[in-house]
Amino acid sequence: MLDRRRFLQVVGAGSAALALAACEGGAPGSSGAGEEGGQGASEDAQPVAVRTSALKGPTAMGLVRFMSESEAGNLADNDYTFQIVASPDEVTPLIAKGEVDIAAVPANLASVLYNKTEGGVRTIAINTLGVLYVCELGDTVHTVADLRGKTIYASGKGSTPEYGLAYILEKNGLAVGEDVTIEWKSEHAECVAALAAAQEGAVAMLPQPFVTTAQAKNDQIRVALDLTKEWDAVQTGDERSSMVTGVAIVRSAFADEHPAAVDAFLAHYAESVDFVNDHVAEAAELVGSYDIVPASVAEKAIPECNIVCMTGEDMRERLSGYLAVLAEQNPEAVGGSLPGDDFYYGA
Repeated sequence: MLDRRRFLQVVGAGSAALALAACEGGAPGSSGAGEEGGQGASEDAQPVAVRTSALKGPTAMGLVRFMSESEAGNLADNDYTFQIVASPDEVTPLIAKGEVDIAAVPANLASVLYNKTEGGVRTIAINTLGVLYVCELGDTVHTVADLRGKTIYASGKGSTPEYGLAYILEKNGLAVGEDVTIEWKSEHAECVAALAAAQEGAVAMLPQPFVTTAQAKNDQIRVALDLTKEWDAVQTGDERSSMVTGVAIVRSAFADEHPAAVDAFLAHYAESVDFVNDHVAEAAELVGSYDIVPASVAEKAIPECNIVCMTGEDMRERLSGYLAVLAEQNPEAVGGSLPGDDFYYGA
């Protein structure tokens, strides 16, 4: 019999400003796993060891209630352990070696892992929608059209922030290099420094919770555009894609062997996400206690981090559309090809 005591292993360090990393309070679908999560578990089910890894940043924020309840021994269905790591590069080998069962990762990395492992992982939930914002020192940008003629300082060239920004600009009739100049920096802090030193009219693209951290140091920084909302605004017809930062994935072998444990995990996850969005101050204290970001930063950032728990068909439609946008701009961003239908758990 497994030791029923719960424990939490927190490892790694690094910046809390992951561009992924990956939440508007009470966002639609935030409790979407509730029905699905209750299907598999039964009173007679034996506890299963469920090893989970999450990234420092918004993807881990949604888990804090789940982690604290598990650590306190309040969850009796399975034996949950968690580790928080600083970089997606730390998660990939853990999945490949079967050392974790469920992981919160960047959305495009989930597709890359699916292709590399030949279907060895599935996505069980979207856990973070977009966390990217256009900020400025001033009050000149109120629509995407207002970016015409401006320089945008940004980091993340060759990755999803670049592709997401380009998509939104293109859908609004702006061409990168012609109508808008993007000056790429290696770090978010460099973007803020460049913004502060720039001439009037410059803006920066920054992720949460780094936006909140930057505003704490310079209260003149204004959020001009929420790129998640701008993404939604350019959807037409039957399109339901969303800007997606993070997802939760499961090893396919684990899902096949323990479907009830996966469903139970999703139920706890959905409850945790609802708690984080509905009880921000208390959740922020938990975020700080797990050294994800300071509690003071978390309390201001959580409502802007688009933390959700979207599952099933809603997850599939939004995520598949997002991955299709990335693949159109650079197929390697999703691992060379779009994942098959089996990638979407429960859809």
